[in-house]
Amino acid sequence: MQRKGSAVWKGGLKDGNGQVSTGSGGLNAAPYTFASRFESGGKTDPEELIAAAHAACFSMALSGQLSKAGFSPKRIATSAKVQLLKQEAGFAITLIELENESEVPGIDDAKFQELAGNAKTGCPVSKALAAVEIKLTAKLAG
Repeated sequence: MQRKGSAVWKGGLKDGNGQVSTGSGGLNAAPYTFASRFESGGKTDPEELIAAAHAACFSMALSGQLSKAGFSPKRIATSAKVQLLKQEAGFAITLIELENESEVPGIDDAKFQELAGNAKTGCPVSKALAAVEIKLTAKLAG
């Protein structure tokens, strides 16, 4: 299995602009700029895409963990915050914070926390980002 993404950048770093697309067409020529990445811009940026990918991957991994353990989740909602910090050697992603709220009938919190932890370490995006600190806050709804 292979997935594709592409980007085109035109111009200098601060005055240029780019477009990013996914092979599926789900994201097609979405604009990004220096301002959208390092200031405030209203366009996408690489870190936002990483956050979305990580939230989606974790949610699917948690669903798999829950199903494998005999639970049927009604709703799994995850958001991710990716922290990009300027360091001596340039910018680096230093932290990803996953926040999850799930509705899972019949599960106790201890078992839910165990399975959420397994999902955090087991999802492929977490594995790809293993050099980054990943924090998880997971709670049951209701």
